[in-house]
Amino acid sequence: MDLLKRIAILGSTGSIGTQALDVVRRYPALFKAEVLTARKSSETLIRQALEFKPAAVVVTQEEAYGEVFDALKGTSVKVLYGQNAIIEILQWDSVDMVLNALVGFAGLAPTLAALKSGKVLALANKESLVAGGHLVMRLANSGKTTLLPVDSEHSAIFQCLRGEQAVVEKIILTASGGPFFKYDSRELDTITIDQALDHPTWNMGAKVTVDSATLMNKGLEVVEAYWLFGQPLNRIEVLIHPQSLIHSMVQFSDGSIKAQMSIPDMRLPILYAMGYPQRLAFPHVKRMDLSHFCSMEFYKPPCERFPCLELAYQAMKQGGNIPCALNAANEVAVDAFLNNKLSFTTIPKMISKTLEAVSRIPDPDYSQLEETHREAQQVAQNLLTSY
Repeated sequence: MDLLKRIAILGSTGSIGTQALDVVRRYPALFKAEVLTARKSSETLIRQALEFKPAAVVVTQEEAYGEVFDALKGTSVKVLYGQNAIIEILQWDSVDMVLNALVGFAGLAPTLAALKSGKVLALANKESLVAGGHLVMRLANSGKTTLLPVDSEHSAIFQCLRGEQAVVEKIILTASGGPFFKYDSRELDTITIDQALDHPTWNMGAKVTVDSATLMNKGLEVVEAYWLFGQPLNRIEVLIHPQSLIHSMVQFSDGSIKAQMSIPDMRLPILYAMGYPQRLAFPHVKRMDLSHFCSMEFYKPPCERFPCLELAYQAMKQGGNIPCALNAANEVAVDAFLNNKLSFTTIPKMISKTLEAVSRIPDPDYSQLEETHREAQQVAQNLLTSY
């Protein structure tokens, strides 16, 4: 029996993708990078292709495609172009697992394609569940495939629930709080890009780091937890935990709470998903010495100063295509902030106004979600001119 898992890593040049490849590097007998994809980080993708020798790489930006194609001439690596190529490779028999580490709504179509093809899906693209959770879970629950969470919080919950038969009373998602959760309103008005990108505990991409600073990342994770674990919103709670040592908790009907703890290192939830159902040894990460931690803090999230978290709860209560609109508006708002077109505290205001302008569709199909995504992005872009 061949124990080697051949993995398509979507978004291999990003933070999650590069850390996943480090896991592959350390376990060459267990994992092979069969396919790598990137949008435009051609230099990084070329280096990865030369090291890991995948069967194929996919590039979705035309200029970058030319660079990668020329650099990999004469190698065994196929160089493919475009979003459709990603969907096609997910049907290859040589792909056993898909790690979706794409950022944004662009990750939804590959998520659906991977599940339709019966691949094991390790999901790090939270927007798949935020925008189209009902479509994703219909496929995931069909019995023909397996969906494994990669976000550290959802991996923690998944691990806490494994083997449990007890009734879940509450899911507790922990949040680092980002760099600003103790700031007052006046200080938040003057936040710079560099400050927002200086995360206290995690090394992530720019978009996710800003989402963490606004607490939108935690709002999106509430939606993820709703879909992944089948719990109503009133049983999903968020607590600020600045040390980021407890990655999330589950409270059961007897009052017991199980928590998953480790040093903050995304390679651990990545490895757990890639190695599942085994828990593989990983001597390459620092161990926790509990005697070094005099205290661990927990706080209620300051929603009055960070309204993005409440916006996510409200969008999920409305349901249908509204969470998709929330995600689209947030993508525009964060991009505008990163390009000095929007202040930090205006991000939630613009998202809220966008949601007010989008018509609700109760049970949208994929094409309606695409249209909602475009509409919400356009509304948000138009609103930019008023700030």
